[in-house]
Amino acid sequence: MKMKKTMMNLFLIFLLGALAFAQAPTQSMDQPTGKVKALGRAPVNNQLLNVKLPRAEEVTLANGLTVMVLRHTKLPQVSYSLWIKSGALSDPKDAPGLASFTADMLREGTTKRKSTEIASELEELGASLNANAEFGRDVTTISASSLTDAADKTMELMADVVLNPTFPADELNRYRTRQLVALQQQRANPGYLARERFAKAIYGDSPMAVQSPTPESLRAATPESMKAFHAKYYAPNNAILGVAGDITLAQAKALAEKHFGGWKKADLPKPMTYDVKGGSAAKVYMVDRPGSVQSNILAGTLAIKRTDPDFIPLTVANRILGGGSSARLFQNLREDKGYTYGAYSQFNSDIYPGFLVANTEVRNAVTDGSLKELMFEMKRIREEPVEAKELDDAKRALVASFALSLENPGNLLGRSMTVKYYGLPVDYWDRYAAEVAKVDAAKVQQIAQKYIDLPHLQIVVVGDAKQVGEAVAKYGTVENFDAEGKVIKASATTNE
Repeated sequence: MKMKKTMMNLFLIFLLGALAFAQAPTQSMDQPTGKVKALGRAPVNNQLLNVKLPRAEEVTLANGLTVMVLRHTKLPQVSYSLWIKSGALSDPKDAPGLASFTADMLREGTTKRKSTEIASELEELGASLNANAEFGRDVTTISASSLTDAADKTMELMADVVLNPTFPADELNRYRTRQLVALQQQRANPGYLARERFAKAIYGDSPMAVQSPTPESLRAATPESMKAFHAKYYAPNNAILGVAGDITLAQAKALAEKHFGGWKKADLPKPMTYDVKGGSAAKVYMVDRPGSVQSNILAGTLAIKRTDPDFIPLTVANRILGGGSSARLFQNLREDKGYTYGAYSQFNSDIYPGFLVANTEVRNAVTDGSLKELMFEMKRIREEPVEAKELDDAKRALVASFALSLENPGNLLGRSMTVKYYGLPVDYWDRYAAEVAKVDAAKVQQIAQKYIDLPHLQIVVVGDAKQVGEAVAKYGTVENFDAEGKVIKASATTNE
């Protein structure tokens, strides 16, 4: 018993110190690296990455479940990640959040276990088990992790919540109460209000624009509606199971057949198509928060799908514009002007075109100046070729980040699963560093001119309209909203 507790403690320490295991396919956001000045001195040798990277071994079960395994024997740990290739984008139009509710409720009871029993068994094993269906995505992720000697039991628990959920009404009532409070709190968050309005500006009245459930959809959710969603989309022929850690392909296959082999195939709905029109004329959206002392600013345009050949060049261009603390937006708005603690840009991409967006949070008094500098940097990267050193620093930073990510077997497995999910070339990651190195100044400018589409730029400002409305109106036609998302006033102005 003492030895078991010691191993459990070691495992918990490992979980806290390790990088995260493969998650659902990300929207490829090039995230900020932190609020420190990068000096570009990292000794990165691109040639070190011109090798064939470890790839997951793959097998398909008789019921259609794809199993991908990446062995890593340095630690006695195994992690699982199941991607159901249906999520929030599959929500019925009148029931936003149904995929999320379904995922959140998986652990709340099965035909074999109550929620308390699931929690107790996980605690005894020292294992984790989570599920998520993120808005704006069409994938649901169920992940689990444990020590190798608990791999069998952990997968059994995972399979139970995936295959046999009951969505008990009493647990749903408690969940609904918590979520209704969370929705109220969410509407007080200026960052959320900015994201919500920007998504609607880019995607209009489409599933990609939905950022959260509504109180009405929460109240309307029932065990029956979740069971119907589960029966429609949770199927082995609509899923990928990733396994990473101290386990062989044969062992992983045997466990998958034992616990998921009885999962029945389903006649899946016809694949959805995502009609993204884009091309809306430039506009400014003012979301009024009376009394706010700062403005949350987003400015961006429609971008690309994950499979687009411009993905890597756009990654480089975004890194230069605002992809970190050494990028232009941060250096201009924070280091030079002192307007903000941080200013960044990022782009996302998925099975439908994502967006490229710049963002910052500033004091009311410098809202005008901040918008001016955002516009200046967007125009500059379009109109002026990037200098050789700045381009080289950006590419070196991307290659360094990629190299560090290869230290974690979970990240390697996640990359293999991403290739499978999107249908990318099997050697995509082998060639990544070389493709980054190919991007030159002319390509960066071409990409900037193509995707920083100023005639169709959508700007969102969340703040006190009485304090910043006049400044905001300098930058385009303005449409005004309250914090509930309702139009409160519309006025037309011309660009300055």
